[in-house]
Amino acid sequence: MESILAERTKLIDASGIRKVFALAATLKDPVNFSIGQPDFDVPDAVKKAAIEAIERGFNRYSQTAGDEGLVARVIAEAKTRFPWDPKVIITSGVSGGLLLAFMSMINPGDEVIIPDPYFVMYKHLARMFGGTCVYVDTYPDFRLPVQKIAAAITNRTKLIVLNSPVNPTGAVFTAKEIADLAEVASRRQIAIISDEIYEDFCYDQPFESIGKVYDKTLVLKGYSKTYAMTGWRMGYAAAGPKLHELIEAMTKIQQYSFVCAPTPFQKATLTTFDCDMSSFIAGYRKKRDMIFNGLKDRFGLAKPGGAFYAFVPVPKGRGTGSEFVKQVIENNVLVIPGNVFSEKDTHFRISYATTDDKIAKGVEILNRLAGA
Repeated sequence: MESILAERTKLIDASGIRKVFALAATLKDPVNFSIGQPDFDVPDAVKKAAIEAIERGFNRYSQTAGDEGLVARVIAEAKTRFPWDPKVIITSGVSGGLLLAFMSMINPGDEVIIPDPYFVMYKHLARMFGGTCVYVDTYPDFRLPVQKIAAAITNRTKLIVLNSPVNPTGAVFTAKEIADLAEVASRRQIAIISDEIYEDFCYDQPFESIGKVYDKTLVLKGYSKTYAMTGWRMGYAAAGPKLHELIEAMTKIQQYSFVCAPTPFQKATLTTFDCDMSSFIAGYRKKRDMIFNGLKDRFGLAKPGGAFYAFVPVPKGRGTGSEFVKQVIENNVLVIPGNVFSEKDTHFRISYATTDDKIAKGVEILNRLAGA
């Protein structure tokens, strides 16, 4: 019998992250280093604003591009950050923004340059819409490989995807790396998508957005990680005049897909602009240090500079990333195999968005397994 499914569904796999997340529910009190979800809660003021919005009746559709008040606030903030006139759409998280952007940009045969390792969605979205992924290796230190990216550009290159701080490596790119990539892209006027969901989680240096130095950038930002609003699905896309047509296309597609981001949560998100999350960021810097100091000697870990991830190489002689991860999970520690995020299978990803006690326990188990 002929399958009812579209061919594009064969081009994507079920998320390896979600598989491990589901496995977590079956284990007794595991050390859960799997999913990138903050272990603190939404700030009380933001929760209160959401409740008030619901009670005041803001439960209908907003405008497709977003609630007017939130759009105005985002535009005002973008004008302070970027040297261009911003056009904005409020999206259902950065993931929603990525889907709308790839749908709006990618034709069959277009090439999308993706630094490897990468966030899982980039690969699968590009392939789903007929694009060809061109992976650029960033191993072993995960710095931005500008010259490799330049060498990978062809006449079919449609898009470069940039993510800093990086999921899964935690790398944070420097102002020089960002400027050098902007120069490379500008030679051929290639668009860049800059996924900046972890911008607030930078521990050793300031965050640098390529949107400041390259005006053909689609900037994607969100509230899920900084304010622990992962289930609220709130984000936005912003671009200057060279990509205003892209924002317009994304808005048109949103009209026939998401319709709009959740209205009461859009109202509540206005409250985040007055929330100080610095104490939580400082807490995650401490967690980063615990992971790095605990694993660097036995595993040779490259120090993460941001987000809340570490991309850990498997010790020599311990098999592939997938093989080592199987052993780790059998010891009640949940991690993600590196090949979920990469064309290689040599590492595994840790999310240290958990308690300090769990981090200490997980580090002890991983070191024991590395020496076994």
